[in-house]
Amino acid sequence: MKALVTGAGGFVGANLVRHLLAGGHEPVAVVRPSGDPWRLAELGNDAARVSLDLGDPEAIERTVLAERPEVIFHLAAHGAYSWQQDLAKMLAVNVRAVDVLLGTARQLGATVINAGSSSEYGYQDRPPREDQLVRPNSHYAVTKVTATHLCQLAADKDDVRAITLRLYSIYGPWEEPGRLIPTLVRRAFAGGWPPLVGRDTARDFVWVEDACEAFVRAATSERAQAGAVFNVASGVQTTLEELVTLAGGVFGVVVEPEWGTMAPRAWDTSVWVGDPTSAAEQLRWSARTSLGEGLARMGAWLAEHPDLEARYG
Repeated sequence: MKALVTGAGGFVGANLVRHLLAGGHEPVAVVRPSGDPWRLAELGNDAARVSLDLGDPEAIERTVLAERPEVIFHLAAHGAYSWQQDLAKMLAVNVRAVDVLLGTARQLGATVINAGSSSEYGYQDRPPREDQLVRPNSHYAVTKVTATHLCQLAADKDDVRAITLRLYSIYGPWEEPGRLIPTLVRRAFAGGWPPLVGRDTARDFVWVEDACEAFVRAATSERAQAGAVFNVASGVQTTLEELVTLAGGVFGVVVEPEWGTMAPRAWDTSVWVGDPTSAAEQLRWSARTSLGEGLARMGAWLAEHPDLEARYG
C-alpha cells in the first residue's frame, strides 16, 4: 500500500516509516519544513519525503491529492512534550489538520489512521475501555479527544474509514533523547541512575515495533470498523520502582536509586494502564515484547549507534 505518514520525523513516525518499508509498502514521509529529520537520515532515498506545513490547510489538501495515498497515518502532534505549550499549534496540528485530512481522504477513498493518546482518558483508577467517558486533563488531551471525535464523525457522516489508536507509553529506538527510557538506559550503561520522580509513578510501556504493527493492522484489518478506537497498550502497569529494578537486572546496576530527585510532571500518577482487549479481538494485536526484552533491545540499539552519542549522551 502507498501510505502518507505525517510526523515522520518524530519518534513513532520514523519507526513506522521503517516498519512500512520492511513490510514492502510505499511510505511517503511527511516532515515539517523547519524540522530536523535526523531520525530519517540513514534511510537516504529509500522512502519518499515531502515537506509540509500542517498549519496550512490548502497545502495539506494539495499534497494529499498529489500523492494519492491509500492510507494516511496521522502521527504529527503538538503538545505531547512538556515544552510544547502553544495552544494555537495544538489546534492547528491536532484538530484542524485532522479535519482536512479526513475531507481529503473522503475524496480519494483513503483510510485514515489517527494517532490518539492515552491522555484522552485523563486520570483513572482502572484500565479504561474505549467506550467509557473520557476526562481529558490538559489542553493537549482535549485536542486529541476532538480529533478522535472528528474521525468518528467522518466515519458516520461521510463513510470515511477512520480509526484512532490511543497510544500508551511507547518506547524504543529513535525516542526523544531526554525522555525516561533512553535516559535510564544511558545512565545504566555508566552504572548509575538519572534523577527520578516518585517510585510509585506508573506507566503502561509498549515497544515501538509492536505499536507500528498496530498501525498496520488497523489500516488493513477487515474486522476494524470505521470510527473505531483502540487502546495500544500492554495491559500491564509498571511503576517506576519496578522499571528501575528490572533495568538494574538487565544492565547489572547495583547502586540504589535516589527517589524524588526529579520534580514530578503534571501528568504523573500512580495508576496508568490500558485495556487492550478490543485490539486483541478486532485487530488480532497484542504487545508481544516484554519490558525486559525491550530494555535490552534499546541498550543494544544505542550501542550500535555511536554516531548518536552527541544526542543521547
